[in-house]
Amino acid sequence: MARDPEPLEARLLHLLAQPRYQPLAKTDLAKKLRVPVDERAAFRKLLQRLEAEGRIARIRKERYVLPSDADLFTGVLQVNPQGFGYILNETGDGAGDVYVSADNMGTAMHGDRVVARIIRDDSGELPAFRRRAARSGRIIRILERANETVVGTLQQSRHFFYVVPDNPALVHDIYVRLDGMAKPPSVNDKVVVRLDPWEHRHVNPEGRIVEVLGPAGAPGIDILSIIRKHELPTEFPPDVLLEAERISFDIPGRERAHREDLRSLPVFTIDPVDARDFDDAIHVAPHANGWEVGIHIADVSFFVRPHSALDREARRRGNSVYFPDRVLPMLPERLSNGVCSLRPDEEHLTKSVFVSFDRHFRLQGVRFAATIISSRRRFTYEEASRLLREPDGNAFSRHLASAWSIASRLRKQRFRDGALDLEMPEVRVRVNARGEPTAVEREVYDESHQLIEEFMLLANDMVARATRERLLPSAYRIHEDPDPAKLEEYRELVKSYGIPVGDLTHRREVQRLLDRIAERPEVAALRVGLLRSLRKAAYSPEPLGHYGLAKADYTHFTSPIRRYADLIVHRVFNALIQAPGWKSQLPNSRQLPDVCEHISNTERIAADAEREAVRLKKLEYLQKLLRTPHRFPAVVTDVRNYGLIVELPDLLVTGLVHLSSLEDDFFSFDAARRQLVGRRTRITFRTGDRLEVRVSRVDAFKQQVDFAMLRRVSAAKDERRSGSERA
Repeated sequence: MARDPEPLEARLLHLLAQPRYQPLAKTDLAKKLRVPVDERAAFRKLLQRLEAEGRIARIRKERYVLPSDADLFTGVLQVNPQGFGYILNETGDGAGDVYVSADNMGTAMHGDRVVARIIRDDSGELPAFRRRAARSGRIIRILERANETVVGTLQQSRHFFYVVPDNPALVHDIYVRLDGMAKPPSVNDKVVVRLDPWEHRHVNPEGRIVEVLGPAGAPGIDILSIIRKHELPTEFPPDVLLEAERISFDIPGRERAHREDLRSLPVFTIDPVDARDFDDAIHVAPHANGWEVGIHIADVSFFVRPHSALDREARRRGNSVYFPDRVLPMLPERLSNGVCSLRPDEEHLTKSVFVSFDRHFRLQGVRFAATIISSRRRFTYEEASRLLREPDGNAFSRHLASAWSIASRLRKQRFRDGALDLEMPEVRVRVNARGEPTAVEREVYDESHQLIEEFMLLANDMVARATRERLLPSAYRIHEDPDPAKLEEYRELVKSYGIPVGDLTHRREVQRLLDRIAERPEVAALRVGLLRSLRKAAYSPEPLGHYGLAKADYTHFTSPIRRYADLIVHRVFNALIQAPGWKSQLPNSRQLPDVCEHISNTERIAADAEREAVRLKKLEYLQKLLRTPHRFPAVVTDVRNYGLIVELPDLLVTGLVHLSSLEDDFFSFDAARRQLVGRRTRITFRTGDRLEVRVSRVDAFKQQVDFAMLRRVSAAKDERRSGSERA
């Protein structure tokens, strides 16, 4: 049998790597590689893809070379509100990001994919940023614009109108014209601007207003601005709504015939107090040799069939998005809050994972089934926590206790196996009917949350293992091993705080570090730093394992109401249980890579939008307090030459106490010890000091908060020694 010819991509890269290769344009490259004329269009697309990925680069006269041969670098630009930026290094070569000064940015904007020429002579420009970037560059080409539209606030000068972008990383105001608009917006209205081509950095970008959202201070406009900024869909198409309306709440008789009837079991749910879409329910039952855990997940795949209007829209959205004042669901409300939601005392179709444990809580067996349940009790997390602490003797109190006995052992075993505790604290912003923040409450992550988390992890693990063993096409949740160079950068950051740290390429050392920093005031900053040094979790058709969870097999199966990935896995689950028509529901292997990339992207967009909305509401809440000053406990998390970086532990808000506001003395910065020292009083401010502060200024545009110190509550114990002594 003749061997398959070497792929065109490999032949192209091999040619460009030859020592005597002379740069060629695409037509000459096609001839050199003997690409047939009818395949030239595909060849051009290959060149475009490889250039976007940074694996080849274009130089003068549209000729192609390897980037290293021309000191070129490709990546996504991240701009700091102060004007400079970094091109992110996604290659994993350990060379770090590339710093770009404002003067070398050209007309590139935040989020653009760009090509930069490495500047060999830094000429003193770079030292302040060397921790993150050991080289600097000048942007020479924009491959892909990230911002076709921009959301901002309309302003007016003497001679023209302009829009100030909501995103502080978009550092240029955008000039706009209002003539020709049927209903021109007013100054301070939130608007959506479509950008014109921007070719000259010495003049501001221009655009035209394509949508007027409303007055900046009007109820709901702030969240609507975030929705438009991230291009999130707010309305379902008519055919999707029509298809949803045709779905009956009644279970068809034919389904009862081939499903296990679990309606007599003590099934219950545990969810947030304001939850409406209940994906999951559980039960725990003793048997002769130990325990059986049942994890029951809403059978969304029964109602949302492949290639239907509902399926197409769910795939497009990728996931639900949760804001303080609203939800943008993946599925219409009739399904998400009705037919599919496992509300108590109602019959619902489910997919179930049954896991058996012996008396010593060791795993004995797993089986899968299509089922019918009726939840017998709905717990909020608060109710479940209270019953775990103070059992009331009720049967469900005993069920909860049994469930926690199993979950707590699963949790301990998971961390013994190397899982990392990467949970970040979160806050919930309460809003009134007008969308105005009324309270900011820190989320409690206690035994009730951990109970549900462990059972969901268990189900996801079991399903992933089964689909992988049976070689079924599926979507896996992956978290690839980190880049050692990124971990070393993070290690240097940790050492700068005087914290002992070993080789972070060893998982156990990462676990020890997380334990070591758990009670430190810098814990939030250090955890964020660690997360940034790790790769992002994503979806993949290949079971590449999950670094953070220390699992070889993992998927998302337990939230099909709000995640399309889980809906894919439910269709694969039908193959595991040989459900009627399972073959027609299996995902297409050729399409899976694109689907996984798409839903990974929609997940990132949703997470960014949700974080931005919470941050915005927290700033609005603090701004209201300027009129009625409050006292907040604060912890110094870092010390800079311009002031103290402090965090409000109750609100998870970070801000600055300016050096100029410390009026009782003249303070100088000791960089080696990361502290401010009073020249006259010798008072010292360092990381870990506990303060009492008030809000002095909120800059909504820059999304920054300044605090004024009222008093120092306690000084930090200086237990730090040099990193070299203890590392």
